[in-house]
Amino acid sequence: MTAAVFNHEGPWTEEEYLALGETQQRVELFDGSLHVTPAPTPRHQNISGELRAMLRAPVREAGLHVLEAVNVRLRPGRIPIPDLVITGPIDFDELNVEAGDVRLVCEIISPSNASTDKVLKMHYYAAAGIEWYLLVEQESGTMHLYRRRGGHYIEQSVTRPGDQLVLTEPVKATIRPEELLP
Repeated sequence: MTAAVFNHEGPWTEEEYLALGETQQRVELFDGSLHVTPAPTPRHQNISGELRAMLRAPVREAGLHVLEAVNVRLRPGRIPIPDLVITGPIDFDELNVEAGDVRLVCEIISPSNASTDKVLKMHYYAAAGIEWYLLVEQESGTMHLYRRRGGHYIEQSVTRPGDQLVLTEPVKATIRPEELLP
């Protein structure tokens, strides 16, 4: 990404955002503003990869898909890049996954942007109608599972290392936090 991007005048449109193409940083669009973060740490990526591997078979059995780091259009002009999503049938050639196709969204909390994951994205995902939200703490592996009620999320469970998260929706899976950690 060049410095010219930051000289952009006025709010960003979805078309301008998508024209950026692939970048080394994660660039998300929130209501005309870009949110730029550096590439994830190896710890973050290990957790994401292990979680995807654990979910792969149960997701396939349910006729769904599990994807890492894809654009999710929550509404026009609001496109985050969650760490992991479980979706229904989608067009794999589209630039965005539509929020209505997302069954569960997961963010792995990075110390540098914890408030974004715990407040901003949580609010936006709930407002977009995504039923399940999973937050994973990088240092401990503790998992917080939320379910949407109306326009917000209610915490359903907290799973720490030594315990297990038993998902029954949108897929049937058992996840042990310690197995996510390097």
